[in-house]
Amino acid sequence: MKDALKKIKLLALDVDGVLTDGRIIIDSNGVETKNFDVQDGMGLMLFKKCGLLTAIISARASGVVAYRAQDLKIDKTYVGIYPKISAYEQLLQEFKLNDSEVCFIGDDVVDLSIMKRCGVAVAVANAVAEVKQTADYVTTKKGGRGAVRETVELILQAQGFWGPKLYEH
Repeated sequence: MKDALKKIKLLALDVDGVLTDGRIIIDSNGVETKNFDVQDGMGLMLFKKCGLLTAIISARASGVVAYRAQDLKIDKTYVGIYPKISAYEQLLQEFKLNDSEVCFIGDDVVDLSIMKRCGVAVAVANAVAEVKQTADYVTTKKGGRGAVRETVELILQAQGFWGPKLYEH
């Protein structure tokens, strides 16, 4: 898998269950909130610091996701997109990439179409069985609890970026 990780130029993510713990909290006024892990966010910032690209592909439309994506300076965000494969194909065209240069992290069956095509398919620890079976790697951490950071570190280590020069400067 290390050879496949060396080729990665884009990390694409599902949101609910991957970048969050999967809970959708809506108050009595209809205001939605989600829980994001700060270490996942730092991982994405370090990933971008290495000149690599990031994207979000979510089947659910959410203002909270758009706000978090802007906060993290995600390169491309697709929300309310289903089937997700159409957004994935747009990413490949826009960034002039091929499947082998993309790592995608998913947790549920709507992610399978991308996971079957991308260079490195990652399932979070609490993903459904079909997703885990399709994945090249299953994280030890759960979605919204460090799974994205774990994946970022794997990629950056394989590419020789991970270390004090990256995170102490």
